[in-house]
Amino acid sequence: MLKISTRADNMPQSPIRKLARYEEAAVRNGIKVYHLNIGQPDIKTPQCALEAVKNMDRSILEYSPSQGTKSLRTKMVSYYAEYGIDISPDEIIITTGGSEAIMFAYMACLNPGDEIIVTDPSYANYMAFAISCGAVVKSVRTHIENGFALPPMEEFEKQITPKTKAILICNPNNPTGYLYSKQEMLQIRDMVKKYNLFLFSDEVYREFIYTKRPYISACHLEGIEENVVLIDSVSKRYSECGIRIGALITKNKDIRNAVMKFCQARLSPPLIGQIIAEASLTTPQEYMEEVYDEYLSRRNFLINELNKIPGVYSPTPMGAFYTMVQLPVDDAENFCRWCLTDFSYEGQTIMLAPGSGFYSDPKEGKNEVRMAYILNKEELAKALTVLRKALEAYNLKVGN
Repeated sequence: MLKISTRADNMPQSPIRKLARYEEAAVRNGIKVYHLNIGQPDIKTPQCALEAVKNMDRSILEYSPSQGTKSLRTKMVSYYAEYGIDISPDEIIITTGGSEAIMFAYMACLNPGDEIIVTDPSYANYMAFAISCGAVVKSVRTHIENGFALPPMEEFEKQITPKTKAILICNPNNPTGYLYSKQEMLQIRDMVKKYNLFLFSDEVYREFIYTKRPYISACHLEGIEENVVLIDSVSKRYSECGIRIGALITKNKDIRNAVMKFCQARLSPPLIGQIIAEASLTTPQEYMEEVYDEYLSRRNFLINELNKIPGVYSPTPMGAFYTMVQLPVDDAENFCRWCLTDFSYEGQTIMLAPGSGFYSDPKEGKNEVRMAYILNKEELAKALTVLRKALEAYNLKVGN
């Protein structure tokens, strides 16, 4: 009997999509499903981006340069300058989404058996991509009780071995919404410097910070410029998840040269996506402000209403549009599945992402879920009513 690879066998299922078949069955049965499981905003894409598609005047949809079009990379320099990030077009490599940027960073910097430190909980694909590259994830636990703040740096240092090659952070964080303070970023810098590590920094949610605490990019950290690899994407910034345009940015020429070999092997990033992304850089500030205000309003509403439900707790996220939520259940994955297979309230149910899928140890986060506030407040209110009714019915069923 033919067997799949050990690598494929070890690859974890996406906690965001693993319940999809149950959702599809619920919809076929006429159930209205409120999707709080995935970071697909309902925000309209900027008009200037849509116009770029309508007005595209091309007779050939050709390969683009493997590094990405020069015009897009040049315009991105001005965008980053607004955040105090000083880079040149040659230091930007356009990728097929932020996911490919993460994968290329791993492949360029990590050998099989090398270790990378991430915080738990973290975006599930960080672990999946590490497995793809033969790297080993070492986790540093953060906790819902203190809003997922970073633990003392000593906890990081306990995980460092001769095989440790990199630290990965997400700032603002997916799935927790945590925003690293300047002090925390400086501590990470000092550790990167002390042990000569790569620092992969996923900063795709920088537009969505809901506190006066300043945004500190890894690119702001002095003394480790050659260690930093910035991961970015236009997906959430402009509500353009489907065009698959991301970026890998680094001042380290050796990393760029290595990444370009992988870029050339996949030929080119999406041409039409780059055209749309370039047009999106002219998005009016009014659009960005309206989107920001909408997410802030949704966050405030969601957190306030969640914490009114008996046994439910969520800290207030300081960025992105996700929050980890503690539920009064023994097994959140069973609850999430049950909501789709066995429960509805007035013809409605909810789809959540089980929290355990965001931890390197699946025994952790058993009573947590990740929720994305990507629905308008009217829809959120209905979803929260369904959640309250679902918890009542579920706990009655299991005798909690």
